[in-house]
Amino acid sequence: MTSYNPTEPTFSFELFPPKTPAGMEKLDASIDKLNASGPAFFSVTYGAGGSTRERTFETIDMLRTKSIDTAPHLACIGSTREELRNILRRYRNQGINRIVALRGDLPSGMGIGASGDFRYANELVEFIRNETGDHFHIEVAAYPEVHPQAPDAAKDMDNFKRKVDAGANAAITQYFYNPDAYFGFVDRCRQLNIKIPVVPGIMPITNFTQLARFSDACGAEIPRWVRKRLESFGDDLDSIRGFGHEVVLGLCRRLLDGGAPGLHFYTMNQSEPTLRLWQELGLNSNSSA
Repeated sequence: MTSYNPTEPTFSFELFPPKTPAGMEKLDASIDKLNASGPAFFSVTYGAGGSTRERTFETIDMLRTKSIDTAPHLACIGSTREELRNILRRYRNQGINRIVALRGDLPSGMGIGASGDFRYANELVEFIRNETGDHFHIEVAAYPEVHPQAPDAAKDMDNFKRKVDAGANAAITQYFYNPDAYFGFVDRCRQLNIKIPVVPGIMPITNFTQLARFSDACGAEIPRWVRKRLESFGDDLDSIRGFGHEVVLGLCRRLLDGGAPGLHFYTMNQSEPTLRLWQELGLNSNSSA
């Protein structure tokens, strides 16, 4: 099993598989720039129903060729036990020892009857443990502002606890811009005796239209004062990025000052916005800011 020191903050980056060879070439350059900063690992997303599976593998292969510690996302919706077993075998053979285990979403047009052998992430975590023992350090998702499909906050916390009880080692949150939501979530975890690290997911602000669309889809709140300031800039991308940087930088500082066990950056395959935050926070993979 991979070693993990809970006293050392973990700083990491997320990538998504590009759709084109040109996109892969650009990602290759971004990876080199990001990796020079010394993150603990890179995670790689996995499309709805495994829709990006081959491109996910290609991205993982690129990272492993560079000897970069990699944490593939693995979603259970739309997959069978045998398919997941084969993927886990592939990753073990590549020397990968960290997995981000997710329920995932059904691709558009796919009915629930085609959802595969599992319906929930806790079932996937349990399956990974049964198949591979303690080989993988398993990360799961957490939602400080409540999963958009959960009926209420209490039910959402119950679902999170099931993933932890199934064998998760740590959690990475959906991105957010309200630090009180994160600290409140961590407090609720402690009340339920959930002791795994909960690492905040950080989304740099570079494009307001795109961010608003993502946030509406995933249930991440953009605070009203932030939204109004971003709207006021119109198409002025420099002002959006400048203001967004200050908002996210302040968020990161408050999270780290409050004891967050690291930060996981949703890079959107761009190096510059994340590296600017990284440098101003004074981060590296083995020490806190």
